This record gives sequence, structure tokens and C-alpha cells, in this order.
Amino acid sequence: MAESMAGLKRTHRCTEVTAAQIGENVTIMGWVQKSRNKGGIIFVDLRDRSGILQLIFEESDCGAESFAKAERLRSEFVVAVEGRVEARSGAVNENLATGAIEVRAKSLRILAESETPPFPIEEKSKTKEELRLEYRFLDLRRPDIQRNLITRSRVATLTRAFLAEEGFLEIETPTLIKSTPEGARDYLVPSRVHPGSFYALPQSPQLFKQLLMVSGYDRYFQLARCYRDEDLRADRQPEFTQIDMELSFVDVDDVLDVNERLLQKLFKEICGYDLQLPIQRMTWREAMDRFGSDKPDLRFGMELKNVSEVVKDCEFVVFKGALENGGSVRGINAEGQGHMPRKKIDALVEYAKGFGAKGLAYTAINEDGTYKSSFAKFMKEEEMAALIAAMDGKPGDLLLFAADKDKVVFDVLGNLRLELARQLELLKKDEFKFLWVTEFPLLEYSEEDNRFVAMHHPFTMPMEEDLQYLDSDPGRVRAKAYDIVLNGVEMGGGSVRIHQADIQSRMFEVLGFTPERAQEQFGFLLKAFKYGVPPHAGLAYGLDRMIMLMVGADSIRDVIAFPKVKDASCLMTEAPAPVDKKQLEELGIQLEEEEQ
Repeated sequence: MAESMAGLKRTHRCTEVTAAQIGENVTIMGWVQKSRNKGGIIFVDLRDRSGILQLIFEESDCGAESFAKAERLRSEFVVAVEGRVEARSGAVNENLATGAIEVRAKSLRILAESETPPFPIEEKSKTKEELRLEYRFLDLRRPDIQRNLITRSRVATLTRAFLAEEGFLEIETPTLIKSTPEGARDYLVPSRVHPGSFYALPQSPQLFKQLLMVSGYDRYFQLARCYRDEDLRADRQPEFTQIDMELSFVDVDDVLDVNERLLQKLFKEICGYDLQLPIQRMTWREAMDRFGSDKPDLRFGMELKNVSEVVKDCEFVVFKGALENGGSVRGINAEGQGHMPRKKIDALVEYAKGFGAKGLAYTAINEDGTYKSSFAKFMKEEEMAALIAAMDGKPGDLLLFAADKDKVVFDVLGNLRLELARQLELLKKDEFKFLWVTEFPLLEYSEEDNRFVAMHHPFTMPMEEDLQYLDSDPGRVRAKAYDIVLNGVEMGGGSVRIHQADIQSRMFEVLGFTPERAQEQFGFLLKAFKYGVPPHAGLAYGLDRMIMLMVGADSIRDVIAFPKVKDASCLMTEAPAPVDKKQLEELGIQLEEEEQ
């Protein structure tokens, strides 16, 4: 039978009890981690969110009734215990914060009993994730998950305090908004009051934060809930949280400065890491050329080398064909991996094919300077020597080459570089390599839509010196956009916004918007822009990704209280789920029966 805690008041959490309290009486409450009956003496490990404390029950101290109850204790029972703090009678447990003390129980109340949980509540659980997410309320009791969520709360508190000091105002923006179908898919919400019309859930507070700048609020921030109906990956969820901000009367350097100081504070307080400022900057072009990625991982080398010039006259048809089609030939040097077995190299070739490669050319340099190569027979000896020299190839190195259109080559070698780093265990989770990637292309060409689309969004300011190319050569225009990258993960991004009506109109034209369509989708913003717009810029972090990197988790699911799985469903609540026919009728929605 569950008992009441009437008349009892908790005095400490488990790890708040220290050696300083030896001899004092305390009242503690929590969950039974485990119970060991040694015949006449019962040891119980009690757990709460702060950690674990050892309790001792002997009948002579706690009386027959409490001792009988202690004999019934099982894992996950919720208890309240009054007792005296003592120095630990056995060996000190160095692994516990409370390892030098124990509490000798004087009374016990069982506040709630528990069935046997479907898996042990322990750190680094080996239980399948599907089962843990079905019972997420139990999974959340695990100390490592609790530490992650406590860290998340601390980051939110520190961020709010820092930004408030910097003159930012925390302002909430709506979550029922108008759908603007540029970018990822919106989640739609039908309106009962306006039959046939829909709200969208925001993918970001972008337009509202820009309107707040028009309204004169100068500096805004928000821990904003955002929604995207897109396919999931390890670091994606259909709903997520952004640390979102916008600033008036600023340019790129101002935004980067305040954010560098925010990151410095957060990583010092949370990770004990001294971030040296300023953070390194690299243009998008340089990042692609050197790392094949616009979010390069700088924890290791293995940079791409463009060898197109070196091989331009060779007869190897793969290299030749790529160059004739306007592509390039690039390679990476996996230093010291020349001994890699053929089977592993073949596996790398298959991996590369997953990113669009037709194959991979390779050369393994033996310790004596000779080499095994998949393409040497198509090359002259001096051409091979020049190629190896261009790649800084040394005895014992493995050289890997991709030849295709630039986009494919970057994709293949950028991912291959990361895969090799994983295999060679070069990715240390406690090493933090920050980078600003700047000067992104303003637009990218979409083969699917047969037109240019905005790389970030239609409100990003082009670099002033590139405005001249907006109509004649849109692909050449760089944006005043910037991403903050940490260890190969894009942690956040933003841009300076367009605040001049004429540039905004030209931008819409380049993106294929008629004036009517621009008015239909963004009329309220365009109207606001007629009434005095300050220059403004902003940035947003993915809070979930930031915490994942800080705590060294493998997935953002480990830092979100109630995450969704791959198909955007919740295994615990079984959402999404069908709804009553009556609810649909009220909304004027009729579902088509699927044909069997």
C-alpha cells in the first residue's frame, strides 16, 4: 500500500548530503536503484536527479515495522526515509559523490510501489532505443539522460542572462502563422472558424523577428519552437528549439562578435572549455575547395587537393571525361593507410557510390616507394610521379581520387574524408573546433524546379559588390550569410537581411516570383517595409544540436525530453493518431478511403 508523506518534509536531495552533515538527522526521498538484504542488515541505493546515496536498515535502529517494509523494497519503489548521516562503515566508494557517507534509517515510508521495469534504469543503456522510447518516462530516469536535460536547462538560463545583459528583449512570436511554401514543408493546421483555410506551424520566426526590427525593438531573442515536415536524420526532428535572435543597425561583424562571446561563456560554464576569440573564419568557397563541405570538421587534416591541372593531358578516360564535362579531379591523402587491404578499399568505393560517385580511383604507395594503383596503367610514369607529388604522397600513404562535376566530387570526398576519420578514430568528442563559414552563394540552381532558389531564404542581403551580377549572372552572387560550425556540425546560421525595397523586389524577380505572388505570400512584410526599415541581421542556433555537441551525445534524441523517431511518430503516446469523425466534420475535412 502506498503511504502519504504527510508530516514529512524533504531536507536534502541525495547528493546534497555530505560529510559535513555527519551526526545530523536528514529526510530524503527518491527511487530505489537497488536493494541488498544481507540478513539482518539491508543496504539500499536511493536515487534522485542529483545522484545516489546509500541507506542502511537495521531493525534495532528503524524498528520492526520499517524493517519489514525495507525487506519488501524493489527497484523503482518511491520512498521517504528519515535517518542519521554516518561515515561509511565499509570501503569508501570513489565512484559516487556520496561514497564516503551513508544514512542509517530510523523510519521508512513507501510512497509508491513499482512493477518490474522493462529494462534496467542505468547509464549507457544497452536496451534497444525503440523500447526505451516507448517507455520514455522510465528512460528519462537514467542518470546520463537526466544530466543532458539538466545541461540543456542550464544553457537556456545562461543564454537568457547573457542576452539580457547585451540589451536583447525576449519576445514570443506566434506559432499559428501563414504558410509560405519556400523551403521545407510546413505542418498545416486546419481552421474550424475559416473552413478550407489553414495555419502553418513556423519553420522559424523569420518574418516576425524582422517585423520586430521594423517596429523598433532593436534587439530580440527567443527560445523558439520550430516545426519542419521533412525526412529525419540523427540530428533532425520534426519539432525542435532554436536560440533565435535579430539585431538592428548592425553588419556581419557585430552579429559575429556578440555570438562569439555568447559561445565563449556557454562552453566555459558548461564544458570548462576556454574558447579563444576571434573564432576562425573561412569563406564558403574555401571550405568547399579544402574540405568538400560547407560545414567542415577541423579536428583532422586530410584536405582535398585539386589535381585537375596535373592530369589535364593524361589519357585516363575517367579523369579526361570529367574535365571535358566542366568538372574536376580532386583527391585526399589518407596518410599512413597505404597498407589498407583491398577489401577495405572496395568498401570505401561502395561508400563513395552512395554519394553519387561512379567509382573511386586510388593509389597505395608501398614503403619502398613503389605503388599499387587502379589506374596507373593508363598514365605515363612521369604523370603518376607528378600526381603523387601534387598529393604530397609519401611511402605508406593511400591516395583516393574522385572525378566528376564539382558538386559530386565535393559530396563524395567530403563524406569519404569523414568516413576515414571515423574508421581511424580521429574524432574526439572532447575536442571543440569552431569555425565561421561566410560568403555563401546567395542562390543555388534547382534542377527540379528549373530555376534559382534562395540558399538561405529570400530576405538575405547580397554582398554589395556582387549586386551588379544579380540579373546577369545570379549564380555568381555571394550572400552576407554566415554559419557557425562546430566539429563538422552546422550549429547555427544567419545573415544580414535586405532592408531596401528595390533590392527585395529584384530578389523576388530572380527567384521567379511575380509581383502578385510576392504580394500574396509576403504582402504584410512588404507593406511594413514601406514605413522605415533599419538595417538588420540575425542568427539562430539549433539548441538541440548545441547540447548534443556539448555533452558528446550521438543523437539529438538523447538531449530532448520526448523525441520523435525516424518516421516522425512518438512511440510513447502513439502520435500521430486518427481522430473522431466529428472533429473532422467540424473542420470540414473528409478523408479519402485508401483502396486496398
